[in-house]
Amino acid sequence: MRKQQFGILALVLAMLACNAPSSGATPTPLPPTATETPTSTFTPEATFTPTFTLTPTITLTPTLTATPTFTFPTVTVNKQAHCRYGPSSAYLHAADLFAGDVGSVRGRAFYSQWLYIKFDKLNYFCWVAPSVVDVTGDVSTINKVEPNLLSIGSNRYGPPSNVRAERDGGEVIISWDQVEMTKDDDRGYLIEAFVCQGGAYLWWTFSYPDQFTTSYTVEDEAGCPAASYGKLYTVEKHGFSKPVDIPWPKP
Repeated sequence: MRKQQFGILALVLAMLACNAPSSGATPTPLPPTATETPTSTFTPEATFTPTFTLTPTITLTPTLTATPTFTFPTVTVNKQAHCRYGPSSAYLHAADLFAGDVGSVRGRAFYSQWLYIKFDKLNYFCWVAPSVVDVTGDVSTINKVEPNLLSIGSNRYGPPSNVRAERDGGEVIISWDQVEMTKDDDRGYLIEAFVCQGGAYLWWTFSYPDQFTTSYTVEDEAGCPAASYGKLYTVEKHGFSKPVDIPWPKP
């Protein structure tokens, strides 16, 4: 058995010897070995992130300028006098004034120099002649105002009736029917008018103290740029009636 194995081995060696290349033969080149192509690796480029520098918004703080507070001119009464509901002595009495009373000027009349005053001792306004008060301050800074007679109290008698007027040359005679009032209430009548005298157009007021006189004569001429006219009121202690237009005759 051992001899048989040696024989087989000798045969194999002989076969290998026959297939071995001679020393002068050109070797057959081996096929090239494949070279691995590297896979490109993506390297991200740096992204520039801008840095924002915030510019602060400047908020302007306004400079407050103090607005001066208006100061009304003041008055001090220099003699005993009347304060009235309109800017002449023809109007209804509103209050008694005494030397030393103080107040402030709140208005001026359009057609006279009277002043509309708020006296410290009163809870309402009234009118005074400039001659009975001493003024501190500039009254020219005060607005001119019209008296509102219908806002004063009340009148339960109503205006006069049958109001008429006739001309006698340079005069106008105004007449009306009597308004019967109690003695306690009776304060007569008030006339407000614009008349022409000597070429001047004048604001004219007149009053009667009681109900019994029912006519009034006023000078009124030609020669003014505007027409004369007037109004008539009944007056009682609580206030004025609605006015009645006087049918004024032309010159």
